[in-house]
Amino acid sequence: MSFDGLFTHAMVEELKQELVGGRVAKIQQPYENEILFKIRANRKNKQLLLSAHPQYARMQLTAIPFENPSVPPQFCMVIRKYLDGAILEDIKQLDNDRVIEFSFNSRNELGDIQNLVLIVEIMGRHSNILLVNKQEEKIYETIRHISSSQNTYRSLLPGAKYIEAPRQDKANPFEYNTKLPIENEPFKEKVKWIQSTFQGLGKDSSEEIAYLIEKHSDDAPRLVFDKFMAAYKENNLSPTLTVDNRKEHFTAIDYQSLSGEKVSFDTLSELTDRYFGNKAERDRVQQQANDLFGIVKNETDKNHKKLAKLEKEFKQTQKADQYRIKGEVLTAYLHEIEQGMTSVDLDNFYEENQKITIELDPRKSPSRNAQAYFSRYQKLKNAITHLNKQMKQTKEEIHYLESVLTQMEVASPRDIEEIRDELQSGGYIKKKRKPLKGKKKPASKPDEFISSDGTTILVGKNNIQNDQLTLKTARKSDWWLHTKDIPGSHVIVRSEEPSEKTLEEAAAIAAYFSKYRLSASVPVDAVQVRQIKKPNGAKPGFVIYEGQTTYYVTPTDDLIKSLRK
Repeated sequence: MSFDGLFTHAMVEELKQELVGGRVAKIQQPYENEILFKIRANRKNKQLLLSAHPQYARMQLTAIPFENPSVPPQFCMVIRKYLDGAILEDIKQLDNDRVIEFSFNSRNELGDIQNLVLIVEIMGRHSNILLVNKQEEKIYETIRHISSSQNTYRSLLPGAKYIEAPRQDKANPFEYNTKLPIENEPFKEKVKWIQSTFQGLGKDSSEEIAYLIEKHSDDAPRLVFDKFMAAYKENNLSPTLTVDNRKEHFTAIDYQSLSGEKVSFDTLSELTDRYFGNKAERDRVQQQANDLFGIVKNETDKNHKKLAKLEKEFKQTQKADQYRIKGEVLTAYLHEIEQGMTSVDLDNFYEENQKITIELDPRKSPSRNAQAYFSRYQKLKNAITHLNKQMKQTKEEIHYLESVLTQMEVASPRDIEEIRDELQSGGYIKKKRKPLKGKKKPASKPDEFISSDGTTILVGKNNIQNDQLTLKTARKSDWWLHTKDIPGSHVIVRSEEPSEKTLEEAAAIAAYFSKYRLSASVPVDAVQVRQIKKPNGAKPGFVIYEGQTTYYVTPTDDLIKSLRK
């Protein structure tokens, strides 16, 4: 479901109950299109997230921790100037549109009270957040600047006159008091009429109303519509996530038209954290690591081509024994061969004296021809050793690069810079010049989980972190887990004698943070840390071990969320 007008209405009511009257304690802009307010309300600290993301625009309370950038963007600095310490007076939705006004009461530099409005426009790729002085009809700042050349209807720039977003010429479903003339229409026509008639109704909501009208055909459509709207009017909500074949829908009430597994939440904000959390995070990582994905993928492809070439050359070396045999047979029958012959058929005493045809260089003596075969044999024999070494190194390189790709797929934005540093150290990308000023960011810590019986489980999120976790942080008596022959994270169980349940949960975590996270029955090896060794010169994250036990597990999002600390 999209964040439509009905969901916006419900979220506004939730935010009003939680935040109105609260004081702004802190303002951050963790990402380009998102602003985060920490508000002290009802004796509790709340995090209000406002997003103008092209795909994931929304407003909600969030429990997800965000990294605060060392240098705040311009929009954040302006918002801090005007709203730091301000009181949130009201939250209002314009009709049933996805335009929301947060009214703040603050004092300016002279100590005079000023009323400012932060306007959130949830409009897909046109989403925006604006700080406006409505009395002066003036825009102070916007999270996305839109000039008159981009939008002829209005400019969204600092200092420009504020003009409301154009409103839809549709009925507000909360004020509609006319019958619905769609009783005998086909389902698709019902949906089309509902969407074109009512303001702020997304496709899912329109289909739900049409579904209920057809299901309760004995009742008048108007009666069914009123009953549906009553849940929103009376704030009688049941936040629901419906999952069907990995496709997810979030709704403020349980939509009967949606089939699949239903998961209930206490609040709309918990629901949106669950729905948007991973999706928005993946998008941020993709943006931050787009260049890294390309570099690592190109290196991986290059090494796959190199391996194919080496394997082809290795196949040629399998003829080495044939040259040795021909050289030895020639040596045994030198007295029967004359110079000038181009070939000879001789008894092969290695194959019960079956005839073997041996090509000869007529310019060389019989003994020189035999020596030529021995030389070719020796050359190929030496090549086998070289090719084996090259193939081993290339396979290790591919495994390493695939492990980096896997880590980027499960990384959080804060992990990406460490992966970038790792690739710079490995010579895959050029090193940036060190900044002259500024504090060095502390290294991120492994992810921490708690098993059902209370045992701590640690997970490395990049290869440098994997080495640190396994070779330095972990005790020799701790247990180490990793997907069998599959790129993934190192997992440490902080216990000398963990329960079987804990090992199975740790194995599921290892499978989740691996290349096969979406697969069933993933093999995961478990062994005590004392059995782990790192070969000299091995790539970051590469270790060898013995004496392992292999578990077969199926990782799930719900299990990982339940165990995360």
